[in-house]
Amino acid sequence: MVSWSSEKNSTFCHNEGYNNGLENSRKSVGGFSLVCDRYVLASMATRCSQKSQVVMSPNADKDVQYVTLTCLSNCSLTNATYIWYRNGQRLVEPTSRQHSVIIHYTSSYSCSVNDLEDLHSPTVCVLGRNCLDVTYAHQSICALKGSTVDLPCKYRHLNNDIVSDSNWYIQGERDEAPTNLSSLPEYSGRVKYLGDNMSDCTLRFTDLRETDSAEYKFRFKTQFAEWRYSFPGTNLTVTDLQVKVTPGTRWNQTRTLTCSTSCNLTDNSNLTYVWYKNGQRLDEPVSRQHSVKEYYTVSYSCSLLNLRSAVVCVVGQSCMNVSYTHQSVCALKGSTVNISCTFRHLKNHNATEETWFNKWDSGVIKDLIQDPEYAGRVDYHRTTDKDSTLTVTDLRESDSAEYKFRFTSNKVTWGYSFPGTTLTVTDIQVKVTPATEEGKVNLTCITSCPLTDNSNTTYIWYKNGQHLTHQKTMTSYLILDPDSMEDRGRYSCGVKGLTNVHSPEFSLGEQSVRIGAIVGITVVVVILFLCLLGIIWFSKKASRSTSDGHDTAVNGQTDSNPVYSNVSNMALTSTAAQTAETDNQDLLHYSSVHISSSKKQEVPLYSTVQTLHPQKQDQVVHYAAVSYKDQSAVNRTALESKEGIS
Repeated sequence: MVSWSSEKNSTFCHNEGYNNGLENSRKSVGGFSLVCDRYVLASMATRCSQKSQVVMSPNADKDVQYVTLTCLSNCSLTNATYIWYRNGQRLVEPTSRQHSVIIHYTSSYSCSVNDLEDLHSPTVCVLGRNCLDVTYAHQSICALKGSTVDLPCKYRHLNNDIVSDSNWYIQGERDEAPTNLSSLPEYSGRVKYLGDNMSDCTLRFTDLRETDSAEYKFRFKTQFAEWRYSFPGTNLTVTDLQVKVTPGTRWNQTRTLTCSTSCNLTDNSNLTYVWYKNGQRLDEPVSRQHSVKEYYTVSYSCSLLNLRSAVVCVVGQSCMNVSYTHQSVCALKGSTVNISCTFRHLKNHNATEETWFNKWDSGVIKDLIQDPEYAGRVDYHRTTDKDSTLTVTDLRESDSAEYKFRFTSNKVTWGYSFPGTTLTVTDIQVKVTPATEEGKVNLTCITSCPLTDNSNTTYIWYKNGQHLTHQKTMTSYLILDPDSMEDRGRYSCGVKGLTNVHSPEFSLGEQSVRIGAIVGITVVVVILFLCLLGIIWFSKKASRSTSDGHDTAVNGQTDSNPVYSNVSNMALTSTAAQTAETDNQDLLHYSSVHISSSKKQEVPLYSTVQTLHPQKQDQVVHYAAVSYKDQSAVNRTALESKEGIS
């Protein structure tokens, strides 16, 4: 383990638990003293199976601090050519075992021997602990075809630095630049990044294919530095299963079957092997090897993690066997699919009772031709006497199932438990993703599974229900600008030849149009509402003006011949009390005035005023409560009231 400590102007690096006899070196430059006995043990095994290490020794040149890196091994390497890496990038020079570098916080170095690049030393930070580094948990991984596998990975950078970009790459030839996995369509939907922006960079593969066998590397960028991709990564090998037959002795008429792979599986814990005899699953054994008797008609195969091997004959080459063209098939709803297989049996016997089925219960199968769900939609046909093809038309999503072929020869029937072809029926959808060009989007016509027969698939795009005939619309994706009036609309996709298969429509840009329309309508409604309020306000104001004019006319008539009758003493007392408080007010305040009919006026001025009780004909105006603000007005009113009564 390497540790650093700092005291004032001195910096020390210590290596704990390792001493190969080399003395510590000390170099002092001015007030800066660097004592370093850094010997980084590598996991690299050289040709002589010894450990190697990178040794850092300090050096100085005027005002520039630098150190010398040495790639060491405890064994003698004759005429060895060394390779150096800085931040994951292979350096062209030097090729010697020593390399002088300037001290920098972000710099990291590693070394290896030519022709042994995969066996490199661990990364060493020139200064500090948190330089750039990528560590792969496995230099090589072996996994089964069709299975799921993780490529564990860890990386580090400066504590305060931010990761701006990270990607996984596939390495072709060693001298070629690797290719970003996200740009390869054959990995679409099968690769998932499980890492984060801190330290984890694990990658997951699903549905592995033998063509996935390659070297994979991780690359990332930060604000101040970049980890490159020439540093060795993880080699993935995808293997198939096969049954190897080992003959027995002359006196022992048995043979040993071994379920084998081309490489040792990395995750080989808790593996359960399944064996099949003439297509029928055996309850035992569950081990990797199986001993069987020698019979010409008997065939065997094995499976592991849902991957099955090819069928082999125990004796000869003409035993019973069924081999399916595809283990899985993905097809579009409404289309037609062909599921085919080849089969074999003893040369001198014929095949009888050929049947396709997808339902079985305790050995009882149901022929698809007799199944009402497939009436008029299935057909069997052959091109030779050793093959059979099932055709299903007008596919429905309910047709998704596992389909198997069964036959009988010489009274021996092929078993029903042997895996067949799994059919998945899918519809199509429009997926929206940001385009590489800022502001634009990608519309991609996708399915829930990769179409098996995708070579002759021609996609069709529709806009607002109309077929787009532009050449660019013949692909599975469109690049559009949501802000463009020309690109706005409702889009859907389909497949040429399947007129009844369409994806749901996706509206591009119409949402912003609808929002703009809603905003405009809201503004208009608010304006109309304000106008209505204004009209109501002006109407009320005009009504008050008319009412005031009527009051003025009434006051003019009563002033010429004022008659005040039925003024209560309580009203006078209340008014006098109010008048005492405001002597400076000369105005009269009338509350609750009741006017009865007059002899001289045939039509009452106030149609809504009701009389409190029957009055004399000569009494015209009644004041139920009269308020006065002036004392003189009180006395004058009282006098006038007496005169009127008399």
